Amino acid sequence: MILYLHGFRSSPQSFKARLMGQRMAQLGLQADYLCPQLPASPAAAIALAESLVAGVDATELTVVGSSLGGFYATWLAERHACRAVLLNPAVKPPRDLESYVGVSTQYHSDEPFEFKREYIAELQALTVPAISRPERYYLLAATGDEVLDWREMVAHYPGARQTVIQGSDHGIAEFADYLDEVLAFCGVATPGKVPG
Repeated sequence: MILYLHGFRSSPQSFKARLMGQRMAQLGLQADYLCPQLPASPAAAIALAESLVAGVDATELTVVGSSLGGFYATWLAERHACRAVLLNPAVKPPRDLESYVGVSTQYHSDEPFEFKREYIAELQALTVPAISRPERYYLLAATGDEVLDWREMVAHYPGARQTVIQGSDHGIAEFADYLDEVLAFCGVATPGKVPG
């Protein structure tokens, strides 16, 4: 099973989430792919993710997280001893999201979205200072990320499998080029790829 966690102000309509969902459907595995709309509250987002993976064997689970979702995925991977794929993950969101406290809008719907001050403390409670089992992690980081610093990502996941894309952007516009490799790490057999 793959649980995809989108980023801050994002949704299941994000480019990478839709691409992965479409690929899983092509492989006849749509039932093994979940991508929920995450609530603004980090504590509520984690509670939702926890409810979706309850009872799933850790060896059958990969959490894929983009941006803030990568931060959540790291916490879940440490808690459940499962694999995690991190796509330009947020490493220090309590610092990075401080300036977003207040009301903004969702990227895909323009729906109002409130990020409350208490959410910073919720993020601090979910911080993983260091990963324990690097072999369970796959980091995909872009040097052209205009939102987050790829060097922080690389430093935060020492020993993990890492692909650093020269250039690109925060959304990883070339994600399709890496999708089957990501799925192989998740344990999904794709034509021409052996699960990693």
